[in-house]
Amino acid sequence: MLPTYLQQTITLVSILILFVTIYKEWIRPSLGFLLIVLFFVILGILTPEELLSGFSNTSIASVVLLILISAALRKNFEIELIIDSIYKIGRKGGSLSYRSFLLRMMVQVAAFSSFINNTPIVAIMTPYVFNWGRKNNVSPSKLLIPLSYATIMGGMITIIGTSTTLVLNGFLVDFENASLPGRDLLLIGLAVCVTGILLMILIADKLLPDKKNILESFNKNKREYLVETQLAANSPLTGKTIKEAGLRSLKGVYLVEIIREKLTISPVGPSERIYHDDVLIFAGATESIVELVSNGRGLALPKPADTRNEDKVNIIEVVVGSNSSLVGHTPKEMNFRNRYDAAIVAIHRNGEKLRGKIGHIKLHQGDLLLVYAGKDFKNRVDLYRDIFIVSQVKEMLRPRRKNVIYFSIVALVAIAMVIFGYFSLFTSLLIIFSIMVSLRMISLQDVKREVDLNMVAILVFSLALGQAIIKTGSGDLMATWILDATKDYGTTAIMASLLVITTILTSFITNVGAVSITFPLAYAISNSLQVDGMPFYLAIAYSASAAFLTPIGYQTNLIVYGPGGYTFRDFFKMGIPVAIVYLITVLLMIKLLYPGI
Repeated sequence: MLPTYLQQTITLVSILILFVTIYKEWIRPSLGFLLIVLFFVILGILTPEELLSGFSNTSIASVVLLILISAALRKNFEIELIIDSIYKIGRKGGSLSYRSFLLRMMVQVAAFSSFINNTPIVAIMTPYVFNWGRKNNVSPSKLLIPLSYATIMGGMITIIGTSTTLVLNGFLVDFENASLPGRDLLLIGLAVCVTGILLMILIADKLLPDKKNILESFNKNKREYLVETQLAANSPLTGKTIKEAGLRSLKGVYLVEIIREKLTISPVGPSERIYHDDVLIFAGATESIVELVSNGRGLALPKPADTRNEDKVNIIEVVVGSNSSLVGHTPKEMNFRNRYDAAIVAIHRNGEKLRGKIGHIKLHQGDLLLVYAGKDFKNRVDLYRDIFIVSQVKEMLRPRRKNVIYFSIVALVAIAMVIFGYFSLFTSLLIIFSIMVSLRMISLQDVKREVDLNMVAILVFSLALGQAIIKTGSGDLMATWILDATKDYGTTAIMASLLVITTILTSFITNVGAVSITFPLAYAISNSLQVDGMPFYLAIAYSASAAFLTPIGYQTNLIVYGPGGYTFRDFFKMGIPVAIVYLITVLLMIKLLYPGI
């Protein structure tokens, strides 16, 4: 058995290494957590039973059940149509001002995010926000960060709004046989939503970039994509020069280069001739690209893998997610066409000129892809969870409503169970899920598609990491450092330092990872002070969700990162005042609810 001081050193150094590797994206977060806890098992810091204990944790099971229930609601009740109706209501009675729209939009998404996973909320709302900006001459860069931030805040109103509170609740059950108080979450969550939304209404116009080039690209169809086309078999362009073919003065799109076998021709002169096997690379806008290949010139986009039911083929914009398996690989390497029943016809990357065949370009997180989608595309997107749909150039077909009455019954049962506390949260969710399965509102295929094994792995191994921090006394050691630095300023300063540390961690690694590191700190601090630990646990619950400073801090930030044309600096500039007001509100509310601290 290693001596205590050596266990503490190894644990703290391992956490630092984990932080760096996740931030640098050297390895996937799930693999990083696994390697760290496996290393602890080899050294005897953790037992195999402690490593695997997370798989039987009811809070982690609750996260999985919530994801499945949320998927069933989207599948059967068409959340998109609900949001669409709300959006249309918001336009009645004349056009809204920028601040009026911002208020309506943020209140709506915060409310939805309190009980529905906020990632699909942002993905669904992004096209509506773009559409409003297009019609009212407001740049999307003025709207999309508030959209993401509002969902983050709304998720903290209830215990089921985000995985952060559920994982923290798992720690509490394991170590203190207690649960996060729903009343306190509601009061603090409403307070941060009110102050945060009001602040963003006041400062968004001043601090967010006014990227008119992004707006104009949306309005005038000039968003610059790299687009790959080929000559159709009987194309009238074959053998003609660029000038003769009419490719010199196209509206909203221009010819970047020609790829002829292994030869790349760029720039393309007006006298250059086009041959049958040439690949023509254009840059232009979504609608312009669609028009380019449908006006009889004989240019064709690559077809999706399944070309049956052509009436169901759509042109769709998607964004590459932060933890996507596509990142760092080319579409050809990932067999994108067969994997998604879709072909990438264009790639947009902010501020970067892309060259070459699309199939050979390595994808980055935040890339906007224009895809030519087959009938099974949406199911494949749900299955792999690597990309998010953000807008549609042609309207995607919607499934029919079904089981609406059954859903209403389930919703009423869910509300009654959670509010009146007849059962534990896990038991209530399990009953609701069972009802959904019996009513065929969710299938085995849906379960396979929706459960993200990487996310489950992070949740399980983060609990094991938290156990190692507490077991080795590393949490006590870090708590001592914090107490020594802040003891002369009282518990308010101690709690404030804990809020700041957790916020910094969650800005660069996952919110679950931030909780797993700071829960032992809060646990050790409350024990050292011999006070009620709940105020400190609430503090880390809210600060672990304060992912306002970077686009990589939370998935919703990354979804809006590309479409909004943002930089890291934009998030930092807007995120600092939002985070300050958010944390001050949390601190004041905790002091109000727990005056003895």
